[in-house]
Amino acid sequence: MIKHLVFWKLKSEALGKTKQENAVLIKEKLEALDGKISGLISIEVGIDYSATPASSDVALLSVFSDRASLDAYQTHPLHEAVREFIVQVVSDRHLVDYEC
Repeated sequence: MIKHLVFWKLKSEALGKTKQENAVLIKEKLEALDGKISGLISIEVGIDYSATPASSDVALLSVFSDRASLDAYQTHPLHEAVREFIVQVVSDRHLVDYEC
């Protein structure tokens, strides 16, 4: 099993929307992938409420059956469509993938 964690800091405004509005859109778009991509066991998206200087604005925790499934997810057309939106509203990104 593979856990895929991503943390994003968002631009204060992008695509005519506030940081909070874009955070909600990221959450909705990513969670809409649930059950649509083979090997994606679960997906959870959280929006930070602490707003400290060390905080990220949005966190993704997704679980995959294996590394091949994570690799396939990265290039899946549904994920790529979400990624196209995310890259336009994000200022910083951190990632951790690990096997458990």
